[in-house]
Amino acid sequence: MKDTTRHQGKRRLLVQVLQDKGIANAAVLKAIGKIPRHFFMDSSFEDHAYQDKAFPIAADQTISQPYTVAFQSELMQIEKGDMVLEIGTGSGYQTAVLCELGAKVFSIERQQELYKKTKLFLSKLGYRPRFLSFGDGYKGLPEYAPFNSIIVTAGAPYVPKPLLSQLKVGGRLVIPVGDDPQIMHLYVRTSETTFEKKEFGEFRFVPLLEDKN
Repeated sequence: MKDTTRHQGKRRLLVQVLQDKGIANAAVLKAIGKIPRHFFMDSSFEDHAYQDKAFPIAADQTISQPYTVAFQSELMQIEKGDMVLEIGTGSGYQTAVLCELGAKVFSIERQQELYKKTKLFLSKLGYRPRFLSFGDGYKGLPEYAPFNSIIVTAGAPYVPKPLLSQLKVGGRLVIPVGDDPQIMHLYVRTSETTFEKKEFGEFRFVPLLEDKN
C-alpha cells in the first residue's frame, strides 16, 4: 500500500469540499486530511476514494461518505481522552478518524468477516482501539460504560435504550434513525433520567442488524 503525493493532494481537495459543505471542526478536517481513505477500499475503487461518496466494501456493507463521517464526528464534540463507543466498525475508516481525534475507542461489528479483517488491518496501520468486539451493537458494551460519546454508523429503526443508558451525563449519542433515508439524531444526556434530542436532516446508511436470538 502506498500513499503518494497524488493521494495526499486528493485528500486536500476533499477537505476543501467538506469545508465548503459546512464542516468547521479543525481536528476532524485534519484527521480526514491525514488518513489514506484508499487503504480502506478495494483497490479497484481507488480512483473513487477521495470523492465525497459512499462505496461498497465486504459483507454487503459500505464505507461511509466522507461528509457523513465528518458530520457525525463533528456532532460528537470529541476531546482527547474521551471514551467513545462505535456501533459498526465496518472498514475501520471511522474508527481511524476517532483514533486521530484522540478518543479511547471501543467498537462493535456485527459482520464476522469485517470484524476479523478490520481488526488486523487497523493494527497494521498503527491504530489501536481500546477494544474491538464481534457482537450485537444494539446492546452496546455495558461492561465499559459510561461513554462520553456513542456513534452509530448504520441506520437503526429505533434508538436502542441500552445505548442511551451507557452515556455519561453530558454524553452524546449520534445515530441515524429510520428506513431509507434516515434522519440523523443527536441525543445529549442532560441528567440521569433526561435527554435532549436534535435532528439534522437526511442521510443514507446500510441497516443496523440486530441479533434476534
